[in-house]
Parts: sequence; structure tokens; C-alpha cells
Amino acid sequence: MPKISDEGGEVVIIISANAEWSAALQYFHQPPVETSPLGAFFQIQLGNREAVLFHGGWGKIAAAAGTQYVIDRWQPALVINLGTCGGLEDRTRVGEILLVDKTLVYDIYERMGDPAAAIAHYTTQIDLSYLSEPYPQIVRRSQLVSADQDIDPDLVHKLVDDFGAVAADWESGAIAWTAHRNDVPCLILRAVSDLVDPLGGEIYDSEDFKDRAESVMLPLLRALPNWIRCVFWGLKN
Repeated sequence: MPKISDEGGEVVIIISANAEWSAALQYFHQPPVETSPLGAFFQIQLGNREAVLFHGGWGKIAAAAGTQYVIDRWQPALVINLGTCGGLEDRTRVGEILLVDKTLVYDIYERMGDPAAAIAHYTTQIDLSYLSEPYPQIVRRSQLVSADQDIDPDLVHKLVDDFGAVAADWESGAIAWTAHRNDVPCLILRAVSDLVDPLGGEIYDSEDFKDRAESVMLPLLRALPNWIRCVFWGLKN
């Protein structure tokens, strides 16, 4: 099980979607950005730690590749993923922040073996024992399910009935799985940007996602230094 160490190692914060990355650049006053084969990044000090904010890109492929890249390059003491997620109507609310303790990838369709085993293979339990309350902000500990798609209204009942889902995103399953395989502690915080029900998504077919993403990312970015302090403070006590 991954263990937090206070000896060396930067903190890498992975931000996936373009709108989320734009919000981060705006919040940190357009810092000088460097490029890499897997994404843009900038370095900063947060919570008395050296940190790298990395634009990992959207979807499972970019998320897995980017996570492996940052682990190999920076050998971080901790990987954090900040971002947004779509919520299921009546299961959450816009602006609610999920502290993710389990990820599950639901767009796996095994037709020659055991479908449940295939889902289980990419399901990751995230050890959060290094955190202690009170947390830096109000959060809900929750599972988060992932797929390479926005939530399909036709799948809302399946996500609730089969997986007990409250929200879904594109990348957290790949990030958590890759970090776990490398024995690197992972902290995922996702804010609900919009709601979906069996009739559709409230901001589907609109231009509202960028504004929603910026709005719900702001509390996460403000609290980020205190989340980092929360993680490493316990090691000194």
C-alpha cells in the first residue's frame, strides 16, 4: 500500500481538461509554462512544498500516460488530481467536492470472459489513511466512476444500480490505477460541475462548461496549499 514520505519528492498536481487547466493558469496569474511530450507544466511552491502543476489532458489514454510520465520524471512524494466531474441528479449537487476513496472504470465491455472481473481489474481503492480531519474544506468521501465519455443519460440508472455512482469523470480511474501500480500515494479531489438525469444533461449542447469549470475549480485551487499541508502535517506529529 502506498505510503507518504516527508523525505524529498515534489508534489505533482495533475489537471486534465482544458477548461480546468485554463482556470489554474488564471488563478496563478499566467505563470511561465514549460512543455513536455505529455503536457504543459509549471513549478511553484504550495503549502511549503515544491510543486508541479501538470496539464495531463483529457481521457483515459492521456491520463494514464501523463501520470506515468510525471512519476518517472519527478518521482513525487504525492500525486494530486484536481478537476471537475458530472453528477447524477438527486445523488449530488453542483459545487459539491468529492474526496475520492475508490475509482472504477465502467466503459469496459468484456464479451469473452467475466465482465465483473474486467471491471474489478481497473478498480482502485485509494488509501486516505494519511489524512486526518478536519479537512481544509467541506468534502464528501465517495467513489468516482470513469469512462471516455460524458455521462450518457441512458446509462444513469445503470450507473446508480450497478455501481452506486454519484458522479463520473473521464480520468480519475486511470490516474488512480497508474499511481497505485507505481506505489505512489494519490489524492483525488473533484468538484461537481453539472448534473445529468435520464432525460439529459443540464449543460449538454451549450457553451456553459468552461464557466462552470472555472467556478467550481476556484474553491479547489484556493484550498490546495492547505490540502498539501494536511497531508504532510501528520508526518511531523
